[in-house]
Formats: sequence, structure tokens, C-alpha cells
Amino acid sequence: MRWDEVADLQCSVARSLAILGDRWTMMLIREAFLGTRRFDEMQVLSGASPQVVATRLSRLVEAGILRKIAYQQRPTRYEYRLTEMGRELHPVMVALMTWGDKWLDDGQGPPNPLRHATCGAITRPKMICDQCGEPVSVNDLVSEPSERMARQRHEMLAAAKSSS
Repeated sequence: MRWDEVADLQCSVARSLAILGDRWTMMLIREAFLGTRRFDEMQVLSGASPQVVATRLSRLVEAGILRKIAYQQRPTRYEYRLTEMGRELHPVMVALMTWGDKWLDDGQGPPNPLRHATCGAITRPKMICDQCGEPVSVNDLVSEPSERMARQRHEMLAAAKSSS
């Protein structure tokens, strides 16, 4: 399967990765969450080349994750702001950050701790069940693929067997 075909899979993870699935894209989304809005600052703070930043920002605007707003005329310059769709990536970014803080901190602690504005404490947010409010972990969740996802997976395995 080619990378450009991943978006056609009956899988929310695959479809999400078709948009978000490279390091530069995620670094630009990180910058948007940190309040960086301008191209030059995003380029410097992400570490990506100007060409990579331009390509990824265009893709994120096209996907509806960022919106492009002119802040200057002659020459026209733009800033990039998270849309509602983009803001809903916040739990994904917090989950990645929490994982990195736990496993990749080199013993120095979190480089960007999160403070809960309501109580004032440094926090590590957790996932909860939206029905009962209880915390959930990998052991508490059971995956139940839809019929269309199960069918597509079966077809992919069958095709692989017939071609080998």
C-alpha cells in the first residue's frame, strides 16, 4: 500500500495519520498550541526548512486544522490559527507530551509542565469514560471494529495471501 492510499482505509487512526503522520506536521501543530502564529517563527521553532513548513501549513489549512488569516498587506503576510477541528487535537498533543515526559525526560522532569487553571496545580491529565466518568486505561477498553473495517481488513489479508 502506498502512503497516499492510507486515507482510504476504514480506520480512524489511518485517516488521521494521512493528515498528521509526520514529525514536521506535529511540530507545527505543537507550535500552534504554544501560541506561535507566524510562518517565520513556526519555521525557526519547529526546525523544519521553509519549504517543509510551507507544504505542511498548506496541508493543515486544506484539511481544516488551521486557518490562514492576513495580518499585513503589501506584502500580504499571514498567521495560522487553530480551527475548532485543530483545537480538538489538544488531547492528542497532551497524551504525546505526557508519554514523553514519563519515558523520555532524561531524568530532568517535564520541559513544559501543564498547570490546571482552575485549581492551580501542575497536572498530568488522564483519559476518562465519557459515560461514567471513571478513568480508563488500555486494559479497560475493548476494540470493536465496525463491519466495514473488519471486511476491509479481511480483504487486505486475503489479497496478501493470494499474491504470495
